[in-house]
Amino acid sequence: MCGIVCALNIQENSEKLRPNVLEMSKKLRHRGPDWNGIYSDEDVILAHERLAIVDPKSGKQPLFSQDGRYILAANGEIYNHNELREDLEKKYNFLTKSDCEVIIALFDEKRERFIDELNGIFGFVIYDKVKKEFLVARDHIGIIPLYMGWDDVGTLFISSELKALEGRCKKIEIFPPGNYMSSKDCKLKKWYKRDWMKYENVKNNNTSIDSLKKSLEDAVYRQLMSDVPYGVLLSGGLDSSLVCSIASKIFKKKGIPFYTFSIGIPGSPANEYAKLVSEY
Repeated sequence: MCGIVCALNIQENSEKLRPNVLEMSKKLRHRGPDWNGIYSDEDVILAHERLAIVDPKSGKQPLFSQDGRYILAANGEIYNHNELREDLEKKYNFLTKSDCEVIIALFDEKRERFIDELNGIFGFVIYDKVKKEFLVARDHIGIIPLYMGWDDVGTLFISSELKALEGRCKKIEIFPPGNYMSSKDCKLKKWYKRDWMKYENVKNNNTSIDSLKKSLEDAVYRQLMSDVPYGVLLSGGLDSSLVCSIASKIFKKKGIPFYTFSIGIPGSPANEYAKLVSEY
């Protein structure tokens, strides 16, 4: 899950602001009980609360490039990070096995033009301390939460949850899905654009059940990337039951234990259905 709180375009003494950002970050500690870290200079402060899923040993954040030029605070999972890493290793020296470190390598090479190459869910802030530039971005449909706010003096704050901004920011907005913001102009720009967003382009399409089935199976497989044990919250409804069914087949092939959990009111029909699905 993880959580980030970042102060950008700081309009006051950053040393005085740093303790405030740490207090704001504490409000997100439930999102990341495994590690917390912070980077600060006169222009930005990046704080991170970590839930260790990929590379628990060396993937603590904020992440730094080898020369210390780039600093990244990210909440996300990059499902195609291994494929991206294969090409990037020729040009970039990775310091961790974190799936999010590919963001640093891609930003170094392409600036904001890389975002559509990421297959995953994310909300991140990356900072170039040489050029004093930052980039904020959120995934295509907003699976990862992200908010932005401004205080009385105009400092921009980015947070994974609204509660961290309350009491500090006078103006708070949702950072919209599929958008990015660069320090070049601090304007929101849409990076996620697809032809199917217009009805005219899809109105004559035929439904393919086989394609839908394969797409769902591929999505579940992609998202089973973790260096720690898995668990699935099983409600007994159609969605979680389908996902568990697909995941259980994958785990059986790998010989890995697979656990499901249910939370509900005693006597609820959902509990009974969850039990039936789990036994099946």
